[in-house]
Amino acid sequence: MLGAVIVAAGRGTRMGTKESKQYLPINGKPILVYTLEAFEKADEVSTVVLVVSKEDIVHCQSYIEKYGLTKISAIVAGGTSRQGSVFEGLQHLNTEWVIVHDGVRPFVSIENMIECWRAAEQYGAAVIAVRVKDTIKIADEAGMVHSTLDRNSLWAIQTPQAFRCSDLMTAHKRAELDGYEGTDDASLMERSGIPVRIVEGDYGNIKITTPDDLQWAEFRLRSLVQIREQEEGQQ
Repeated sequence: MLGAVIVAAGRGTRMGTKESKQYLPINGKPILVYTLEAFEKADEVSTVVLVVSKEDIVHCQSYIEKYGLTKISAIVAGGTSRQGSVFEGLQHLNTEWVIVHDGVRPFVSIENMIECWRAAEQYGAAVIAVRVKDTIKIADEAGMVHSTLDRNSLWAIQTPQAFRCSDLMTAHKRAELDGYEGTDDASLMERSGIPVRIVEGDYGNIKITTPDDLQWAEFRLRSLVQIREQEEGQQ
């Protein structure tokens, strides 16, 4: 069985809004709901655990009925960090496999979800990523370039990320004991010696973080709605 932990407990100060970015509306619907709907449509995903701030739990519970989100089995309070929030979510999941995903990545495709899971089944763990387009340089504190990295070996890591639940729980517990804070869940698996497979994803699967991201997301979602309405009108 495949479950999902959707992490949406952050505040996102870079957006510059009073309301947390995951609740900002696009076309009258919160960003987080678009993300949840993507998992709702994935037949392979049997259950979803949503991790939010404690004060947002009641608010998010209203989404279940309002938007017909039948797969949400629990809405739980997050930890003091993203890593802690994922760990809280895992404790409410009883599936063999888990997909961990950012609540503010509403453009995730079902195809990428399932491909990531299948790769995890084969290799032990998997992440969605895209090739780095720009040249990446390492510089010192004074801003002087030290070296240029080989772009062909660089990937920008996204979510979803897929793992065996028991392995990810073990990796989280080990990281907590060691006082290690990873940049993502895959980094915890790497520390545990579990290989992580890259699945090439989509540049459109952005994490909405800044006002520019929000403007782009609004444009794309409106375009998708128009395309859907046109297709329905032709049927």
